[in-house]
Amino acid sequence: MRSGVKGAVIGTVCAVVLGGAGYGAYNVLSALHGGGGGGTGGAVSVKTGPPSAAEVKETTGTFFAAWEKGDAPAAASYTNYPDAARALLTAYGDDAHITHVHITPGTATGTRVPFTVEATVSYDGTSRPLSYASSLSVVRGETSHRALVDWQPSVIHPRLEKGDTLVTGKAADPPVEAVDRDGTVLSKEKYPSLGTVLDELRARYGDTAGGRPGVELAIRHEGSAADTPLLTLAKGRPGRLRTTLSASAQAAAETAVQKYAESSVVAVKPSTGEVLAVANHRRDGFDAAFLGTLAPGSTMKIVSAATLIDTGLTTASGPAPCPATAVWQSQTFQNLKDLAPNEHATLSESFARSCNTAFVKFADSVRVDSLTKEAEERFGIGQDWKVGVPSFDGRVPASGGPDTAANLIGQGQVQMNPLNMASVTATAMTGTFRQPVIVPLSLDHRAAAHARGLSQSTVGQLRAMMNRTARSGTAAGVMAGLSGDIGAKTGSAEVDGQSRSNSWFTGYRGDVAAAAMTQDGGHGIDAAGPIVASVLRNAG
Repeated sequence: MRSGVKGAVIGTVCAVVLGGAGYGAYNVLSALHGGGGGGTGGAVSVKTGPPSAAEVKETTGTFFAAWEKGDAPAAASYTNYPDAARALLTAYGDDAHITHVHITPGTATGTRVPFTVEATVSYDGTSRPLSYASSLSVVRGETSHRALVDWQPSVIHPRLEKGDTLVTGKAADPPVEAVDRDGTVLSKEKYPSLGTVLDELRARYGDTAGGRPGVELAIRHEGSAADTPLLTLAKGRPGRLRTTLSASAQAAAETAVQKYAESSVVAVKPSTGEVLAVANHRRDGFDAAFLGTLAPGSTMKIVSAATLIDTGLTTASGPAPCPATAVWQSQTFQNLKDLAPNEHATLSESFARSCNTAFVKFADSVRVDSLTKEAEERFGIGQDWKVGVPSFDGRVPASGGPDTAANLIGQGQVQMNPLNMASVTATAMTGTFRQPVIVPLSLDHRAAAHARGLSQSTVGQLRAMMNRTARSGTAAGVMAGLSGDIGAKTGSAEVDGQSRSNSWFTGYRGDVAAAAMTQDGGHGIDAAGPIVASVLRNAG
């Protein structure tokens, strides 16, 4: 009896292994159970390894069939994350109102299967066809050992990410036709960098602008105010929203950043604080121009020089020796390579040559919070700016220890972005802090941030030092050929893990101030400088 059972098990295993050689390997679990005078034996075969071509075809076929029928629970059961799949597949029909789904699989490549979806989106008596391509992978279930669809939101639609869902209905916000200061229409197609800005403006001011929402299929993002439209079922009436942007300045900014990867630039009008242009060229799509939080390097010396002047430690024509090295609390600071030391340098000369050690030497004399107070109370840094879209408004902490010296040269714990540095330059030019805005404060009665600004004496000295930098200092090569009243400051900020420093540059010409940052861009004149110079040259 035992012999017969054992022989039957072995025969079954051999048949399965030989017959299933093309479908992946098997593990065999054998268990013999005895009781009384006899016993029974059994074997459970468990498939391992990548799913076979036949399994891929069978799994995708059943998954697609259930999806087409709108049977979310059944379709989800063929995935490795059924709860998440069920929720999104249910929303696909119930919230997105997508029906008459027809899925056509393409030729599989291993366990990867491309497919196309043809469907209909219907809402409130209006229907539109929907078509798109996506793909999925089939994997082996970790505990069930079944061939299952590897669940990702992108299976349902290629533009879906974790936390996203699909909805169809009246748009959360009416469409907005954003125009520049002269009435020129601003679109994502013509000005790609404005994509996130225009989305935020629509979310914030769609109702204010007087538009009527349309009906659309959209991606709803978890934790985001703005949906991403996918298909318009019924057009709304756009409201007209006037911004402070300048089409010519924006075009110049878009062109300039395209020449350098991971770059951002902002231009403002110093006499008003109005943002004239904002552009980013980044792989991650992040709005580093408004939201970046990076050390600004020597561009921070504008604020540091003002601090030294306003606290009476020196003047533009006063002493600011530039030794080869400077030590502060056991940390040694150096200058850029090839910068000759000058123990008799003035502040103006050390500023124009971007001498780090000259500023570090003043760490003995400034209070821990001197730079912080200057940045906040005179330049408006760290205040609650009401730009009209989200922004990071700068950070200059009153940090002691080695950071007291490092902060003076824009390292340490100082954090800025091009918007902040363009505003710093505008304040240095005019003596008045005017909070940057991209739509008028009166549009929604926003309260502007305030700072007391600079004395005319300090302004005169800062402008003279920035002009010297642009004419004969570190920025001279980049600013060459720019006529009129100009000024600039170069900067580079070292970052752990990067082969090169971040490139920073800020400057002004006439009534335009601009600042740029290029991550891993080298010195200020290598990348950020040419971007700013191009914007200043073409912004008019």
